[in-house]
Amino acid sequence: MRVVEGCIFCRIVKGEIKAHTVYEDEQIIVFLDSGPIFEGHCLICPKEHIDNIHDLPRDLMRPLLETAQLVATAVEKGLGAEGSFMALNNTVSQSVPHFHLHVIPRRRGDGMKGFFWPRRPYRDEAHIAATVKALKEAINSTARPDPAPAS
Repeated sequence: MRVVEGCIFCRIVKGEIKAHTVYEDEQIIVFLDSGPIFEGHCLICPKEHIDNIHDLPRDLMRPLLETAQLVATAVEKGLGAEGSFMALNNTVSQSVPHFHLHVIPRRRGDGMKGFFWPRRPYRDEAHIAATVKALKEAINSTARPDPAPAS
């Protein structure tokens, strides 16, 4: 298992730094965010050090999403949340460079307004078409592993 010296999350996995763990299995650890947006804000991390989504092995995708579903259900049942918000920063705004997924409990009127991004419209239809073409070419040229077998 890959561990990066000095990585806060690797140190949590190794037990060197205390965290409030809410779930753990052989591959994944879930703990409370130390600076939560709301009570119950959890971080889902692979135990192995993985920098970001580009490096995430396919065999961890399903367990991570299943764990996210489990935690989202838990914040609703266990904390009375009405729903949840999930977020994944990838490099930019990724405060700890170890893949992690945020699960944040939500309630109507909780004050969380979502994202406020400046809108930058496309210049015209040609700009849209060029963007679509560039993305399709990038997707088609990216090697993808064989799909995981259905269980």
